[in-house]
Order: sequence, then C-alpha cells, then structure tokens
Amino acid sequence: MAKVETKREDMVYVVQINRPESLNAVDAEIAAMLEEAVTEFKHDDTLRAMVLTGAGDVSFCTGADLKAVEGLTARVGSEESGPMGFSRITDVRKPTIAAVNGYCLAGGLELACWCDFRIAAANARFGVVNRRWGVPLIDGGTQRLPRIVGLGNALYLIETGVMINAEQALRMALVQEIVPEGKALSRALELAKILTNYPFTSLVNDRLAAYEGLSIGLAEGIKLEKELHRSSLKDSEMMDGLKRFADGRRPEPPVPPD
Repeated sequence: MAKVETKREDMVYVVQINRPESLNAVDAEIAAMLEEAVTEFKHDDTLRAMVLTGAGDVSFCTGADLKAVEGLTARVGSEESGPMGFSRITDVRKPTIAAVNGYCLAGGLELACWCDFRIAAANARFGVVNRRWGVPLIDGGTQRLPRIVGLGNALYLIETGVMINAEQALRMALVQEIVPEGKALSRALELAKILTNYPFTSLVNDRLAAYEGLSIGLAEGIKLEKELHRSSLKDSEMMDGLKRFADGRRPEPPVPPD
C-alpha cells in the first residue's frame, strides 16, 4: 500500500495519508507524495474540490516524523512547497476540506489549517504539541491559525501546547462541524460533492475574494470583489442556475449536524 493514496469521487479528489501504524506522521517520502497530489489537483480542471484525510480512525496526522525530520527539510522542493509537502502552496484556487479523525497535531494541524474548512469526528484532538520539543511551526501555522481562530486562541494553542477536543475546537471555530466517530470522511465527501455541482466560477471567485481580502482594507476588498465577479456574472453555469430557480427546481442546501 502506498503511503499516500488518492482517488477520484466524481469531481472530488480524495488525498489520504496512509501510515496509520505511525499515526500518519509525515516523512520525506510522504511529503513528496503529498506535494505531487496537491499539484495534480491544482492543475486538473476536471477536479473541483479536494478532501484531505488520514487512514484509520485514530489519527488524521500527528505532524512530522521526528525520527526522520532531517529528511523533510532536505527534501528537494521543500523550501518552496513546505517541509510537510504542500503547506506553502497558496495558489490552489479550488475548495479544500480536511476530514479530521483522531489526532490532528503539530504539522498535521498545519495541514488541516491549509484547507478551507474542517470536518471533525467526535474523537478528534488538536494541538501544537510540538511545543514540548521546541519544534517550531514552519508549515504556515503561525499565519493560518490566527486567521482561523483569532489571535488569542491561536497564541493559547501555540504557546501552551495544550491539546483540545472536538467540542473545544468547534467553540474556537477551528472546526465547522462535528460528526460521529468514523464519519468525518463521508461527511466531507458529501459536502464536497454538493459544492462541486454549484455554478463554479462564482464559487471560486467568492473564495478568492475572501482569502485575498484578509490582507487589504475594506474599500480595496470591495473593489477586488467587484473585479473578480465580472467573470462570474457572465458564467453560463450561473445562467443555468437562474433558469432552474425560475422553473421551480430549487434543491435544499446542506444542513449542519445537530
């Protein structure tokens, strides 16, 4: 079995770290395979969403394999793509979802934060536990965590190394849904398949405007939104969607779990 497995589910690309005997810790081989998978997703126009997960129900990813950490930083391309494989790739302009089962720690948390949002199984646990060993966050954690959970919550996690459960992560907005144990991947796939069937130009432009707007002022962000959506308003998929609405074909939106 490969250490990273990929499969296509309609227009969704599932990327699974497959090293459960080591809690899905990432070594240089896995990092290279993750970079390759994300690059393939980025360039394949037939794929509209990606789901990242870990094999088994015990661990999503516990971060870098600290017994082989030198290989991660020495890996060809790691400076550009990030030691964990793809954390420094910031131009994937399509939706990404993390399906988090069990431990999501250290560099694994950084990979989950790379995704647009996170679906957590009830047994999920999150933390910057690498704080105990003096290992820094160098796969985007210091930049993405504050943007997701706010500065105070981010520094609480980063400085203390505390491990939090799924309910605590939900209160911080680190995760967006909690589902029963073993159901994170199926729920992430369900959502991914729904959004891949939405008119896509407006979706990816909304996504891009939200990300790019974080680093500019409100007036500039409003202008960016207007410019991006010039193409959305001409999109044939939107026109088809409006026709379906006018014809009374109005499917219900997805509903979060209770």
